[in-house]
Amino acid sequence: MNQKIPIQFPNNISVYIKREDLIHPFVSGNKFRKLKYNLLQAKKESATTLLTFGGAYSNHIAAVAFAGKEQHFKTIGVIRGEELVTKVQENPTLKFAQECGMQFEFVSREDYRLKQEEAFMIRLKEKHGFFYLIPEGGTNALAIQGCEEILTKEDAVFDYVCCAVGTGGTISGIINSALPDQKVLGFPALKGDFLKDEICTFVKNKNWELIQNYHFGGYGKVNQELVTFINHFYEETKIPLDPIYTGKMVFGILDLIQKNYFPANSKILLIHTGGLQGVAGMNERLKNKKLPIIKIHD
Repeated sequence: MNQKIPIQFPNNISVYIKREDLIHPFVSGNKFRKLKYNLLQAKKESATTLLTFGGAYSNHIAAVAFAGKEQHFKTIGVIRGEELVTKVQENPTLKFAQECGMQFEFVSREDYRLKQEEAFMIRLKEKHGFFYLIPEGGTNALAIQGCEEILTKEDAVFDYVCCAVGTGGTISGIINSALPDQKVLGFPALKGDFLKDEICTFVKNKNWELIQNYHFGGYGKVNQELVTFINHFYEETKIPLDPIYTGKMVFGILDLIQKNYFPANSKILLIHTGGLQGVAGMNERLKNKKLPIIKIHD
């Protein structure tokens, strides 16, 4: 559903948001898209176990756990941070995943960096047997195939299509399915230019750009300005945003509009990629820092 944002913008610019967060109550947004064809492939390979990777508040971990439960897979999450082994019940994301039946393997941050090494994978296979591997963040060729279905025929009227960028899979699918006269803008949640090379491995089209100025210090970094913006946006539109991805993207778009980045009469589509399950964990961190919390419902 494309929902018009009820804010008056200058130069006759109109902004809509595609509510991908509403397509599933627990596997929402881009996670639903990324898992769709991976789960079909896992069944095709007669796999009964899904194994994946993530951090303490990973939307991907929560989504794989629920999708596995729903479709009768055993799930294993390799989690970054050995200290989390005693903190599962205090962490809303890990607690949810565990309640969905996910088995955890906690590893040090040093070992986690080696997760793509052959020796690391051999150890996992020796311990867990045969499993279907889903990469961290869910991005692979099958995930991008799923994300190519985000845009539909009704979206052909938009001049710009914008989304947050984590591992690069979602924007790659959008770039592949966007029309030649549409410009795709990505708003990375991480610092650094490495994402451009990642995206280039999956796309051939050139009608895209990464806007690097709205990561708020890097992945998982949030300040009072962003929290205030998210809460004000919700008060005005009743559209909840997460602080890691979509909140930063929407902040960036509205700032660029004020700076006359977009030509007059532009029609802009924002992709809401979900991620709202992570708000509970972020709010715990904000409370500990004595900062305002994020509101995603009345």
